[in-house]
Amino acid sequence: MSNYYRTILKNLHRIIYYVIKVRIWMRHPERHSEEERYAVAREMVEKMNRSSGYKTIAYGLENLPKEGGYVLYPNHQGKYDVPGIFATHDKPLSFIMDEKRSHIILVNEFLELVDGKRLILNDPRQAITIFMEIAEEIKKGRKYVLFPEGGYKENNQNVVEDFKPGSFKLAQMAKCPIVPVALIDSYKVFNSDHVGPVTTYAYYMEPIPYEDFKSMKTKDIAKQVENQIREKIKEHLGS
Repeated sequence: MSNYYRTILKNLHRIIYYVIKVRIWMRHPERHSEEERYAVAREMVEKMNRSSGYKTIAYGLENLPKEGGYVLYPNHQGKYDVPGIFATHDKPLSFIMDEKRSHIILVNEFLELVDGKRLILNDPRQAITIFMEIAEEIKKGRKYVLFPEGGYKENNQNVVEDFKPGSFKLAQMAKCPIVPVALIDSYKVFNSDHVGPVTTYAYYMEPIPYEDFKSMKTKDIAKQVENQIREKIKEHLGS
């Protein structure tokens, strides 16, 4: 049995509890601060990790901007990517995901808990509308995760696919820093044949200030961030 289904079975009672709790909370979201809701999201991740032996080791947390909003741009390896980031990122964080995948039970509740956004793939008009909404939130200090690969392949093997230039329009619209994030071995948790405990790694690299990329073409920004992440993964695996 794969880790994914083993984790569901181990945590079925918790899944039921949190689905009910979040649905009740989200009837009146104004009653719960962003910090309170993020704490619950991290609590969900922590209990899942503890029950199944998953752990994420983070490097470079000191690189995260101390003030204001920003966008984390990580490589995408599988279902554990967002939980792995949430497990290591202390400040409230939200994320953007494929609308089709977002309605799965618990995923839906997790997304709503942190005011995440649903992106309809291959719909540029909807993407621009969502990006405009998010950009305004980032200007007010919110922080987001956006996966520039768009999707992931099973049994990723730490391979980085080409980054989509359009995803970097968000950082340009928000006029905020870009934080490249290299995720390593995240695919092993839920998207491989591996069974049992897993340790994954998240490298938060130095942010790229808006002033450094505001005049760049998005394809050039994408290639720069992609190359930084490729090099960090290569460096880690070679160590």
